Amino acid sequence: MANIAELDDRIAKCNKILEENPNSQIFAALAEAYRKKGEVDKAFRTCQNGLRIHPDYGAGHVVMAKINLDKGMYDWAEMEALRGIELEGSSHAADLLLAEIYIYKGEFARATRLLNKLNIADPQNQNVKKLMDIAAKLPLESAARIENAAKQEPASVSDKTIRLKPVETISMSQLLDMLSVIAAVDGVLLINRDGLVAEARWDEDVPHDLYGAVVRDIESTIQSQIEIARFGKYENVLLEAGDLIISFLPLGESLLLIKANRHINLGTLRLKLTSLLGRLAVDTI
Repeated sequence: MANIAELDDRIAKCNKILEENPNSQIFAALAEAYRKKGEVDKAFRTCQNGLRIHPDYGAGHVVMAKINLDKGMYDWAEMEALRGIELEGSSHAADLLLAEIYIYKGEFARATRLLNKLNIADPQNQNVKKLMDIAAKLPLESAARIENAAKQEPASVSDKTIRLKPVETISMSQLLDMLSVIAAVDGVLLINRDGLVAEARWDEDVPHDLYGAVVRDIESTIQSQIEIARFGKYENVLLEAGDLIISFLPLGESLLLIKANRHINLGTLRLKLTSLLGRLAVDTI
């Protein structure tokens, strides 16, 4: 691994290039340098912004996969790795990364199949051998722990269901991060009950505070009319105006606002939003 001085020098050079040319694909190298330095959040932001400009840059998606792996978001890491492979084809490094992601997800059979292919192509590669050992060892260790637990404490059917792999929860901050990286999403806001922005992922020129206040007023009007008509609580509101699309929904005492443009795939947005909300830690709402 590069030492801190080398990484700092690389970061400085990459930042200089980006200052001169904000559209440069050097963002991927910069994000990777931040990641190796341990500044994972800064790496995420850098790669996220770069992929908005270059959504079809495969190397950028591979770097994002590494960042998500470091952040413990394994499903998103797999998605980004597969997108990178789709765009630029398979490579030893990308396949090795994907195998590592499968191991973290507990999908040892998939990891083993991929690692066997890599081992045939490069039988002397120590990284491949190391991951193969891990992929072979971990399932046996897991099985042994389950067997020992079963011997010590008889389990009912309901007890066994508790041992199933829990859904990986995410924080509110991670929710905003993952929504903001969806293609054609231009900003995400968490708005409190007073119309003030509590947290933002926003790159637009228009101040996000304005959106927060206006949307809270709209929401109050909708809610009052719904109560009068006895329709019950609303689940989601979608506003379309020209190239602007705004979706907002209640989240506890707050509002979650997603600002997008006409290129957004609303079906994909709904699916990802539903999936992410299902993983949101209860104590963050």
